Amino acid sequence: MRKFEQLIEMPSNLLIGLSCIIMLIMMLHVSADVATKYLFDYQIEGTIEVAANYYMVMIVFFPLAYVARDEGHIIVELFTRKMTEKAVFRLDGVMGIITFIFMLVFMWFTGEEAFTRTLEGEMVQASDDDIVVWPSRWFLPIGTGVMAAYALVRAINDFRQPNG
Repeated sequence: MRKFEQLIEMPSNLLIGLSCIIMLIMMLHVSADVATKYLFDYQIEGTIEVAANYYMVMIVFFPLAYVARDEGHIIVELFTRKMTEKAVFRLDGVMGIITFIFMLVFMWFTGEEAFTRTLEGEMVQASDDDIVVWPSRWFLPIGTGVMAAYALVRAINDFRQPNG
């Protein structure tokens, strides 16, 4: 199991690193657009479209596996506070399996949509030009696929706990 965990650690680290770089690029891009608008009365064409269709999608979906690996999701302990440690591990394992299945389904449907949009050559219209956006459709199945792998690893680890 540890080898599988190490295998999915590399894409997870790559995606979180890429997400951080994209966030910096987005900040620079949007700042440059605002600065040129007020200093030179010139706007960089397509800033909003690129930010919405590329930057934001990567920033949201690429870190999912990293968050799952480091247990960064919100956990409400209202109902589990009085449960035994064994029961909590089992419940976490069940929730991990549910998350794994949900992420696989999400990956499947977004993958189908990405495939369809790729064949269509999906574009959005900016003020003067069209911007190709079909590549950004693939960010969803990539991010959710790596998260699904981590959810499975976490679920298996929860079921293997010494008290579990």
